Amino acid sequence: MKILCVTGKYAYGRASRGLGYEYVNFPPALRNLGFEVEIFDNLDRDGYSGFAELNRDLLVKALSYSPDIILFVLMHYEVWTETLDILRLDLNAALIHWATDDSWKYRQCSRYLAPHFDIHATTSHGAVAASQRDGLRNVVQTQWAANASALQEPLAAEQCRYSVTFIGTNYGNRAGWIGALRARGVEVTCFGHGWPGGTVPTERIPEIIRSSVVSLNFGDSGVVWNDWIPARSRQIKARVFEVPGCGGFLLTEPAEDLDRYFAIGREVDTFASLDELVGKIKNYLDHPGMRNEIAAAGHLRVRREHTYEKRFKELIDQARMLRQRRTTRLHASAPNAGVLPAFENIARSHRVTPALRLLRYLLLLPCIAVWGRQRGARAARSILFELSWRLVGAKTYSARGWPGRLFFRES
Repeated sequence: MKILCVTGKYAYGRASRGLGYEYVNFPPALRNLGFEVEIFDNLDRDGYSGFAELNRDLLVKALSYSPDIILFVLMHYEVWTETLDILRLDLNAALIHWATDDSWKYRQCSRYLAPHFDIHATTSHGAVAASQRDGLRNVVQTQWAANASALQEPLAAEQCRYSVTFIGTNYGNRAGWIGALRARGVEVTCFGHGWPGGTVPTERIPEIIRSSVVSLNFGDSGVVWNDWIPARSRQIKARVFEVPGCGGFLLTEPAEDLDRYFAIGREVDTFASLDELVGKIKNYLDHPGMRNEIAAAGHLRVRREHTYEKRFKELIDQARMLRQRRTTRLHASAPNAGVLPAFENIARSHRVTPALRLLRYLLLLPCIAVWGRQRGARAARSILFELSWRLVGAKTYSARGWPGRLFFRES
């Protein structure tokens, strides 16, 4: 069975941010399950002049490779809903979407994309409930996991190089947490984009985790907007499984459903306030035996239940069944030569008219004046996106969507 994995090679499409998490972890797990896997980079902007070229290349890749299943990890509107429909209905591939950040992206994104997939796999229990209210029947609960190839037995605390570490991008309230800990006498060594040490190579992360007495995780995804009202989003992160899987000891913010995956206080531990965090860090540093027991138990739980091989086997078994039903019902034949000409008709609706160029200029001008070129361009794109999904909904993710037509690149 052939699987095409549509995911970014680099985090957020930027080589400076290092290899993308899904790019590093998903294809190896699929190959471990015995599947033939190829990758299409949906976050590459350097190789294309616009999303029409990217979508065309994806179709050409699918036509030549003939995948049975296509696994997507989408960021925004880079793959059009029309392209998804061609892949699923004309080329008869089973489409799975691994949705990230649905604790806050479901309302603005996933509810519009999900109808175009056979399976929309989300890590958010709240998104599953919302999808049922919206009448969507293909949204299933899954969860992040650990890379089986990176599983290592924990080191004893006495053998660790670092006392307390945090690995992740510096955004949201993370700098506040780290600063407050240091003010209370707890030194934290930080790795990742936005910290003084910069991005850490992906291959070093397991070693850092295993060599830390305490690995911190913050579940806050930053400020999100619900009906123009700012709110904070907290969710289970991949690091929750990666840390115990790599042989580390995890101390994390609580998140919805965390106790479904780990026994709190016995396999991982949590904190809900600065005082609690400081107290627990000092306690585990002073009592390494307790720390070692929890690290060992968490590692065994991950090894037993929380690897990507286990997650993907369930999803792929479902996708196979759905594809077989569709093939039988539609009596599908081999892809025909009409696919690309049909796509070209769709791509014509993606052209940027003079009126849209004027709109882009009018959006950019005040934003750049206030925030500078880079941040201003990002702000202009965000403003248009927020207006688009609220006003025209699903059209935002189609070839006709204005955000994709005006902001292939932010600057």
